Amino acid sequence: MPSLEQLSVLLVWTAVAIYALAFIAYTWDLATRSAKSLDSKDAAKVRELVGAGGASAAVSSADDLRREQDRAEAALKAAPAERSRPVFARIGTALTWLGFLFQVGGDLTRGIAAGRVPWADMYEFALTGTMLMIGVFLIVLFRYDLRFLGAFITGLVVLLLGLSVMNFYVPITPLMDPLKSPWLVIHVFMASLATAIFALAFGLSVMQLLQQRREHRILQAQLAGPDEAPVKVGWGFLRNLPSSDTLESLSYRFAIIGFIFWSFTLIAGSIWANYAWGRFWGFDTKEVWTFIIWVVYAGYIHARATRGWRGTRSAWLSIIGFAAVMFNFTVVNLFFKGLHVYSGLTTSG
Repeated sequence: MPSLEQLSVLLVWTAVAIYALAFIAYTWDLATRSAKSLDSKDAAKVRELVGAGGASAAVSSADDLRREQDRAEAALKAAPAERSRPVFARIGTALTWLGFLFQVGGDLTRGIAAGRVPWADMYEFALTGTMLMIGVFLIVLFRYDLRFLGAFITGLVVLLLGLSVMNFYVPITPLMDPLKSPWLVIHVFMASLATAIFALAFGLSVMQLLQQRREHRILQAQLAGPDEAPVKVGWGFLRNLPSSDTLESLSYRFAIIGFIFWSFTLIAGSIWANYAWGRFWGFDTKEVWTFIIWVVYAGYIHARATRGWRGTRSAWLSIIGFAAVMFNFTVVNLFFKGLHVYSGLTTSG
């Protein structure tokens, strides 16, 4: 009979395998829907403009582009009962829900075995953080049809969770004295939730850059005239995505929500630091990087709201912000000494 700790690992690996299947289903859905979305009139135009590679598609005018975007944006905001029901997207979502349930089971059994909340070391933070990424994605699906992000989110979670189990897993150990505080529940959970929301904003920003590049090439091709040779304008699945402006707006909204939770993370961390070490701020490496992340997202929100930073610059700020979050979780935890190093892989300062 396996122990709860062993059962937790088994459940987590099962979740990783199911998420991998969901990733395959979502990827297949993008590939098939990009072809099926073409009606007969559009298909005739595309056959004239598709390059030899076969992975790209073009439209012949800005009017075609606007019609695509109108359809995609109507689908984005449609109620769940009114949405299209492509088979592989439904399979991907069903598998994601199933994997999520297994991961919740793995997280809960880890916590029960430890007798505390399951986010006291790097492995547990990765376990809870990726669980929240999937949870946030599934909840958002009730409001927006973001199934086109399914391959991105499930792929990211398979990568992060799989690497964490292989490299960061440590047996359950008693908490260090500074961690024996109610602030462990508040501070780390807020950081995990903010990271999950930032991941969604990050995915939308990546899609925004791809869609923006495609839109630019389509308009360039139109200005060049019908006699010019057709150009490759991007992957076919981008036909099913909303406009880059809509993707940017969604990313911005999620970044604001994530920023609010990250602000609570910073405040709660300062209060906890005063409780544990007798000072609110000590320029510890982890504290500094948490503040750097806050500054990056604050700058992103401010620049977009007051300076009119839109398009590519806005997307890259969002991507840089999430890269800083991942750097804080991995490199800072593994290679920098400080009071916050509780990975279980190194000795804390």
